[in-house]
Amino acid sequence: MKNTKELIYDDQVFALIGAVGTPTSKAVARIVSDAKIPFFAPFTGAEFLRKPFEKYVVNVRASYFQEMERLASYLIDKKKLKRIACFYQNDSYGFAGLKGIEIALARRGMRLVSRGSYERNTVAVMGGLRDVYREHPEAIVLVGAYSACAEFIKLSKNKYSENVLYCNISFVGTESLQEALGGYGEDVIVSQVVPSPHDRETALIREFQQDMMKYQHDATISFTSLEGYIAGKLFGKIALAVKEEITREKFISTMESIGRFDLGGIVLRFGPGDHQGMDTIYLTRIYPTIRTLDETR
Repeated sequence: MKNTKELIYDDQVFALIGAVGTPTSKAVARIVSDAKIPFFAPFTGAEFLRKPFEKYVVNVRASYFQEMERLASYLIDKKKLKRIACFYQNDSYGFAGLKGIEIALARRGMRLVSRGSYERNTVAVMGGLRDVYREHPEAIVLVGAYSACAEFIKLSKNKYSENVLYCNISFVGTESLQEALGGYGEDVIVSQVVPSPHDRETALIREFQQDMMKYQHDATISFTSLEGYIAGKLFGKIALAVKEEITREKFISTMESIGRFDLGGIVLRFGPGDHQGMDTIYLTRIYPTIRTLDETR
């Protein structure tokens, strides 16, 4: 909160771009709203940044509720599984994911068979693991940091013989989770809010790859870095479209009036009551390599 206030009132920045995480965004949401400053492309799918509508919040990514709906559709409608559990981080991020999967299950007349949690910034997952496995789930949706989720999955596979699918949402960091899991990555699914960063068919992604090689030699080509690239590209496109002197109000009104932004095969849409640019959710399987999930399996 202190840093945010300094940026707004001391440094008088034009906007805040790419705030990371649900708890951090929640802590500064009121400050940003009161200051009437664009809160652009926060790296979270939390619902409070979407509903109720906030004029100065601009989301690039789809919401956690949408990610959970996509996972529920795959697990229940496609795979015909009935026993779904949730393992989550004990904070506003974890609660957002937990609520999302509960809503998605309720649409199908179902409830979680079990749930378990762990404390933020730890890998103390054993208590939550025992809580989850008491009801023998067929699939477990995980909402946490990659280190804790990897620990949970590895302990699960060593301790229990059940054939379980493990599903994570995008914030986990797919590449970090894959590295932490190693050979334990089989049957681990991650929902994504952007296409594969290795897709050479999309013009924007080819441009992203070229720029990463040119300017960020040691940076990982990842879902996260692609999301940041999209956010930066979009911000620049809106700013350049503002006529005459750019102000915060003109920035928002220009975004709303143009509405549709094609960044090169990736399209974002906005309107006066809709400040979320993307809605598509992609499913990936991380083992042995990260690839788009084959829905025919």
